[in-house]
Amino acid sequence: MLPWRYIVVEGVIGVGKTSLTKLLATRTSGRLNLEVVEENPFLTQFYQDRSAYAFQTQIFFLLSRYRQQQNLFQHDMFSSTLISDYLFAKDRIFANLNLSDDELVLYNQLATILEQRVLKPDLVIYLQARTSVLLQRIRWRGRAFEQDMDEGYLNALNAAYSYFFHHYKDSPLLVVNTDNLDFVNVPGDFDLLFDQIGEKFNGTRYFAPDSGPE
Repeated sequence: MLPWRYIVVEGVIGVGKTSLTKLLATRTSGRLNLEVVEENPFLTQFYQDRSAYAFQTQIFFLLSRYRQQQNLFQHDMFSSTLISDYLFAKDRIFANLNLSDDELVLYNQLATILEQRVLKPDLVIYLQARTSVLLQRIRWRGRAFEQDMDEGYLNALNAAYSYFFHHYKDSPLLVVNTDNLDFVNVPGDFDLLFDQIGEKFNGTRYFAPDSGPE
């Protein structure tokens, strides 16, 4: 039994957050909450022309994620461990990266209102990887709408995530370097990570398999 009731797994596109979320839910017999990505009707156009479709894409994601978060309140939060593959607040990472100044003002007004009504997790797991590793994983999983992703954009997104979580203080945070960690295909790697998640702590903790936990 993990010492956390509500766990969120986060990280840049392709880092393995959904895979880890599913593995954790299976191991703990927990409840799964997965972000709906493919249903965004603007996503394909966004990857082809970010400036033209950024605002529509962002607002759709914000409202979709908010509706999902509200549904969490309809269940008994303490009947089982809840594990989600996204943090609601991370939506601001994409907004700051993709929206114009005028669009960002409107977005922030709406996001500020919605964030006040969203449950904060007991633990956030932030998965890190080099951009080259992320690109390799994205190509391997083969989602059609991701195949035209620009390396420069992914690199900027990776940097924005690092900045966001460097300043994140709302919940205990476990930062995991996944460059040398294959928790999907190597059971021993998942066991190592699960042991880290099973330890209660406050603040921020770091785990890098090549050098051990800090």
